[in-house]
Amino acid sequence: MKRFIKRTLLGLVGGALIIGSLGACSHRGPGGWQSEATPESRARMVEKVGAKLDLDAAQKQKLSVLADKLQAQRAALRGAQDPRATVQGLFAGNKLDQAGANKLIAEKTAALQAGSPEVIAAAADFFDNLRPEQQQKVREFMQRGRRWGHRG
Repeated sequence: MKRFIKRTLLGLVGGALIIGSLGACSHRGPGGWQSEATPESRARMVEKVGAKLDLDAAQKQKLSVLADKLQAQRAALRGAQDPRATVQGLFAGNKLDQAGANKLIAEKTAALQAGSPEVIAAAADFFDNLRPEQQQKVREFMQRGRRWGHRG
């Protein structure tokens, strides 16, 4: 019975990780689903956040570095293939491709572990160089759970 529970939990966690990685690897932009943010959209994001937080030039540069690191991490998680097609391939046969699912989870986990230290360092560099009132605005934004400038 314990083996069944372990396999079930592993399957659920694996499925959640796959679905979570798909959500993290893609985002909806103005023109529909996009796999990569354009330099223009990143620049707009930096300007929008910069205006909301009243960032100086050095702080905007640190935010830009953070945006670049996040984009690189997203690209590494996404991989070379279409994530949707990859997951659909796991379900293509009569049975779930467990070996393929395990391989996919291992690849995504390795990509996450490889890129996370740079993302964390860039986030810390940006946040730690904000003034206390700017840090408070970031905290308030995170509590609301909305994007900057989101209406409604």
